[in-house]
Amino acid sequence: MAARTAGQGQFMTSSENPRLANEPLIDNIEYDQIVVSDKKSWRNFFAYLGPGFLVSIAYIDPGNFQTDLQSGAQYKYGLLWIILLASIAALIIQSLAANLGVVTGKHLAEHCRKEYPKVANIILWILAEIAIVACDIPEVIGTAFALNMLFKIPIWCGVLITGLSTLVLLLLQQYGVRKLEIFIALLVLIMAACFFVELGYAKPKSSEVLYGLFVPQLKGSGATKLAISLLGAMVMPHNLFLHSALVLSRKIPRSVSGINEACRFYLLESGFALMVAFLINVSVISVSGAVCNSPDLNPEDEQNCQDLDLNKASFLLKHVLGSWSSKVFAIALLASGQSSTITGTYAGQYVMQGFLDLQMKPWIRNFLTRCLAIVPSLIVALIGGSAGAGNLIIIASMILSFELPFALIPLLKFTSSKTKMGMHANSIWISAATWIIGSLIMGINIYYLAEKLFADGKRVGQSISSA
Repeated sequence: MAARTAGQGQFMTSSENPRLANEPLIDNIEYDQIVVSDKKSWRNFFAYLGPGFLVSIAYIDPGNFQTDLQSGAQYKYGLLWIILLASIAALIIQSLAANLGVVTGKHLAEHCRKEYPKVANIILWILAEIAIVACDIPEVIGTAFALNMLFKIPIWCGVLITGLSTLVLLLLQQYGVRKLEIFIALLVLIMAACFFVELGYAKPKSSEVLYGLFVPQLKGSGATKLAISLLGAMVMPHNLFLHSALVLSRKIPRSVSGINEACRFYLLESGFALMVAFLINVSVISVSGAVCNSPDLNPEDEQNCQDLDLNKASFLLKHVLGSWSSKVFAIALLASGQSSTITGTYAGQYVMQGFLDLQMKPWIRNFLTRCLAIVPSLIVALIGGSAGAGNLIIIASMILSFELPFALIPLLKFTSSKTKMGMHANSIWISAATWIIGSLIMGINIYYLAEKLFADGKRVGQSISSA
């Protein structure tokens, strides 16, 4: 294999491996594998490009845009530090997920099935499925908002039309993993271009943006809730399962140097993709913060800023770009929703295969997940309109934040295991950093729950005393 690989350039696709049930997933992947040359070269980096961009989509999906817009409108740049913290945490956590797949040849859900008893596995699987549905809801609503901006289609009708994204996924799968990765990367760059153009026109104060990035603060009513939503929209539990499986689309040399190179290049590739996602999120918050906190807003725009959602966001630059402001934002939103749909379906397939050892055709998997997301989205869109749909995105993001520890803790356990990871097991410093990140996320969630329960208890007590 080594001689054959070296003679055929840096990488190629291979579909010759027999699908044997007892072999690791690295030799039993659903799509053609890209074979990486066993010759050490910086050009091998191009063979590893791709999975990071698929993973980064979860950090710039419609759920992120919704929480980013509300964060900027309500607190200007005060919650930018959450984006920075979440991006750093994401790079550390995602690199661990990639390392798990590269070193062991199996993804996170498969390790959970082998290590945990059946009941625990079923619980973890259900939680992972709920997380995927919670991630799919913003994608459905975001795509519906984009269709409304582009073609004036009612939100509830747009929710139904998003079911057709299954056809997009099926079409893309016919062309192999490399074409899919290029398509997703192109969508990410389209989103980046749209928001960077908007940032250039909005011209937020750089000193205030930097202060918001590096000085933690939670000021004002509802800041904690929005911070949790930002965190949930940034660091998603299903992404850990997805990344540990996507790296298996590369057939790497199973030598010490080959595995080291794969881990290093995947770290660089993930860092680049997540940096682009970070800049996009900062751009959205900065544009929203600059416009909605401007002293010369008219009454109509002030009202829009108080209840800002994806469907109203195009007004932010209408005075600069005119009617094109809605088109630019809608194109970015549509690209975000459709690319997120694709990666979410892949995550669902890996989760089901890993926890239950059950294979399902991608279009059936996509149809079931999409139906579970469409039903609540459609009901809320019919009853509450665009405002209700926007609130549903925030709720879905909070659910993702609360579920993150159930994927993060198994990942930390497996990547810290010398038995599984050998010399690639987490160092003391990496273990400490990741456990601190996990504890911080759980601490924020507990704080919010306690604050919520205290506020509700106080409200009930006041109503009883007044009666």
